[in-house]
Amino acid sequence: MSIPAQPGVAPKGSSSGGRLRLLAVHAHPDDESSKGAATMASYAAAGVDVMVVTCTGGERGDILNAEVAAVPHALRDLPGLRRLEMADAAKELGVAHRWLGFVDSGLPQGDPLPPLPFGSFATLPLERAAAPLVRLVREFQPHVIISYDENGGYPHPDHIMAHKVAVEAYNAAGDAESYPHAGEPWTPLKLYFDRAFNPERFRALHFALEEAGLQSPYAARIAAWQEADAEGHQPPMPVHRTTTQIDCGDFFEHRDRALLAHRTQIEPDGFFFAVSPDMQRKVWPWEDYTLVDARVETSVPETDFFAGIR
Repeated sequence: MSIPAQPGVAPKGSSSGGRLRLLAVHAHPDDESSKGAATMASYAAAGVDVMVVTCTGGERGDILNAEVAAVPHALRDLPGLRRLEMADAAKELGVAHRWLGFVDSGLPQGDPLPPLPFGSFATLPLERAAAPLVRLVREFQPHVIISYDENGGYPHPDHIMAHKVAVEAYNAAGDAESYPHAGEPWTPLKLYFDRAFNPERFRALHFALEEAGLQSPYAARIAAWQEADAEGHQPPMPVHRTTTQIDCGDFFEHRDRALLAHRTQIEPDGFFFAVSPDMQRKVWPWEDYTLVDARVETSVPETDFFAGIR
């Protein structure tokens, strides 16, 4: 697939004479470490300026690691502890970090679902929620933006809103008439959606574990994907196909250490660590993305976010 350049747009966000810049938009602290972390660490190590923006403080999260359940700081001030965890994770990945400053919406439970808390991130008008990100894009001037698909990767209200504000900022940051008080316009050149929950990857890891005689934690997830087919022959098609795979296996340990930095949210022997880094490097040494829009000439499949920009 070839995506034509848009005349007059590419020079605005070009990398001529400067470092390449990558911005990843996430909903909560820890999302950056479970989605694309090895990719970000690999680009940072290669000299790209990488920034993670976290839309909310994770204020309505729970303690998900039993080992931390009795830690006084976690009980007294979980949001404050999560900020410290985020700083440790960013340091491990070698990336810059910004808080967007919104309040976690929580994950509603029940039937019917209760309304989201007033004033939380997912309840805000899009223009209000996107304005700080537009300002940040114009300040940081990324060539590439990464976020979630329209389902948020999974349908948490804050993930869906993070998708909306990322797309809005990508489209509006270069338009001088949009958000006129948010700084000088800057036009990002490429937009990607993260595919951390790529079914093909989970199936490959699942079968690798079984072939090695090890228990796989992915069976239930794979079965859920197959529910669309009464016979169980075909999993439902993903919303977006993989166009771009970043070879980042050398940075899987950085990703794991960044995850472990979020100790209130991540169990050391949990789901994310079921497959050793060495096995992952043999079976699936990439992280997967969908190229959604490009304002430079490029073609897919890709192995580099900056294809067409460098």
